[in-house]
Amino acid sequence: MKKKIALIIALLLFIAGYYYITLPALNIHSPQMWGYIIGLCVILVIISILFTIKNRFNSFTKNNVKLKDLTANNIILKVSLGVTLLVILVYIVGSFLSSPVINANKYKELINIADGDFNSDIEQISYNEIPLLDKSSAQIIGGRKMGTMVEYVSQFEVADDYTQINYNGKPVRVTPLEYGSLLKWFTNKSEGIPAYILIDMATQDAQCIKLKEGIKYSKSEHFGRLIYRHLRFNYPTYIFDDINMEIDEEGIPYWICPVKDYTIGLFGGETISNVVIVNAITGECTDYDVSEVPQWVDHVYAADLLISYYDYYGTLKHGYFNSVLSQKDCLQTTDGYNYIAIDDDVWVYTGVTSVGGDESNVGFVLMNQRTAQTKYYQIPGAEEYSAMSSAEGKVQNLGYNATFPLLLNISGEPTYFMSLKDSAGLVKMYAMVNIQKYTVVATANSVAECESNYKELLVNNNIEISSDENVSGANTITGVIDKMAQAVIEGNSHYYIVLKGKDEIFDINVSEMLDIVRYNVGDIITIKYIENEKANLVTEIN
Repeated sequence: MKKKIALIIALLLFIAGYYYITLPALNIHSPQMWGYIIGLCVILVIISILFTIKNRFNSFTKNNVKLKDLTANNIILKVSLGVTLLVILVYIVGSFLSSPVINANKYKELINIADGDFNSDIEQISYNEIPLLDKSSAQIIGGRKMGTMVEYVSQFEVADDYTQINYNGKPVRVTPLEYGSLLKWFTNKSEGIPAYILIDMATQDAQCIKLKEGIKYSKSEHFGRLIYRHLRFNYPTYIFDDINMEIDEEGIPYWICPVKDYTIGLFGGETISNVVIVNAITGECTDYDVSEVPQWVDHVYAADLLISYYDYYGTLKHGYFNSVLSQKDCLQTTDGYNYIAIDDDVWVYTGVTSVGGDESNVGFVLMNQRTAQTKYYQIPGAEEYSAMSSAEGKVQNLGYNATFPLLLNISGEPTYFMSLKDSAGLVKMYAMVNIQKYTVVATANSVAECESNYKELLVNNNIEISSDENVSGANTITGVIDKMAQAVIEGNSHYYIVLKGKDEIFDINVSEMLDIVRYNVGDIITIKYIENEKANLVTEIN
């Protein structure tokens, strides 16, 4: 009897420990929960088999095993094996009944798609709003910034999150520090993680934002402070999607934790029902309905989830079997996506092409990561990777690689914008490619120069462009030159001037505006420029 009690206690402790480590949601719709149950059943079968073998061996060698013990072991083995097979069967049947095979129409209706107007929906933005870095480039910059922080570098590392958000109207990537090891967690856990990294995607500047009170709940914590365990013990039935760290308008770090719901059968029709927002410093949790999430939150719907919605919509128009056989009228998203900021929200951009896999797009979609609002734009043109190849071909002697394009409105023309990176992953140049005529490719060392070259190419190729004077946020000012200074930046001569009575510094690339050499201190000059934090970029002088 004591052995049986001890065995039961050991089994219960194992089940509790297994749960503590795997943290499945106690929810019938959770695939992880079913995996947890199947895992326990398999372990029970193995234990039953081992005891049966042991008792049978003893019955042959020592002849001291009672018949009822052998019978009991056989019953336990049969029951545990039967339960395991039953659970696996229910899981397989439930997965099939939840699949697009028999629910094609329901999957197709997971999103509502509206037709968008490109010029009204996607305004021409200023250069300080264009994200020039992709995630891999941001990781390089963040790693270098971490190397300069001597007070942290021996104890902490930079996490690989680098979530792209809008922060005070600017595109940035934010990522927390994390403990370097378990030992370093023990020595620093009382103070918590002291800072996070903030990278401006437009200026490429990285900041270490030091906190008055450290982050106590994160992905690198242990025990009850591990963010996943903290969420699970507060919300045992919630099925959480991928979580991301964001900051509010005051720079306070929060974990944004979308909660999944399944609307088709057991495991199908994944959507987001609500969002738990966790203060990363205090651990305080607030549960919001998905329609009531604060405006500053950007990541509610994961990009991959939104893209899957459109793929269902585009491929299941005429049923599941059409999507795999004749594929009539089937459309799908292209292999890749990027982000664009509109009205303080982050929208996922991706192209739409035919399932046949040609090298052109029939249009593109924008999907709001906070609301799941989706807009389709019927603008046929080059597929993104074709445009990337065109840009790389323009600088093939330098061996630069193009990032996945960002969609911009340049003088009313849908335009792919991409950064060109060297072998070390650093941004060296920029490229603009016309979506509808991807042989129109402009490259330059600065965004302002790239746009100027691109618009010149549009005119030369008889493409009508907008005459809006405020293209890309350009401003005009007239004044008297108070100071002038010359410098060489990356092999190019620049003049920096200050106008009388003004604090701003204006940066003029001599190779683009050679007439600047005719001006002297005291002369009157009219400048068209783009606002920039360090020095305003001049695009035209008179």
